[in-house]
Amino acid sequence: MSSSDVILAATAIARTYRRGDIALPVLYGLDLQVRRGEWVACTGRSGSGKSTLLHVLGLLDSADGGSYLLAGHDVSDLDDAARAGLRNQLLGFVFQLHNLLPRTSALENVATPLIYRGVRRAERLRRARAALEAVGLADRADHDPSQLSGGQMQRVAIARALVGDPELLLVDEPTGNLDLAATNDVLQLLDAVHAQGRTIVMITHEEDVAAHADRRLVLRDGGLHDEESMEGQR
Repeated sequence: MSSSDVILAATAIARTYRRGDIALPVLYGLDLQVRRGEWVACTGRSGSGKSTLLHVLGLLDSADGGSYLLAGHDVSDLDDAARAGLRNQLLGFVFQLHNLLPRTSALENVATPLIYRGVRRAERLRRARAALEAVGLADRADHDPSQLSGGQMQRVAIARALVGDPELLLVDEPTGNLDLAATNDVLQLLDAVHAQGRTIVMITHEEDVAAHADRRLVLRDGGLHDEESMEGQR
């Protein structure tokens, strides 16, 4: 595999939290390499560090040790401003709880990431309308989150994640709060996004959700392991 095929390369990542004098290691010696266009699902028990991993990969948190290359950029020692710039340019996020702005229309929610890129308002709204149309919610553009179902809010969140055409989509428990019908809608949408060539790293505790990915890894004992290699340890 050439370096140009790899969008994410994390090596020996460590992250420890502290409570007073007590050290709580969460990630240690973690390695992950993701190819462009790949969909990787990371599963694991509650408390195994899945959210910590996603925050480190998404430049929302910093590792204590190891190296991390994102789209060819060494992000290990970047300051907060540089990390925020890369995050805005390269990444799209879908969170379990949507994180939509209340009392703000779906259209304006989707357009928000483009504000930080300096995109003019008319162009922001044009792109946001196109993103909402892509997720089947063009007719809900003027609705605020309180007027949307859980599944619709998650589709707005996906549109917001995609509006800036990110190189990597980071997805955190995308169906954790949804009923079966909404879960199927969101997974079909993610399948379509992936089929268009988008790279996805997703964390989930649901096996049927993880089954949509190209590759499934298990987070255990601070590191990632191939799903197949863990079968005999269950």
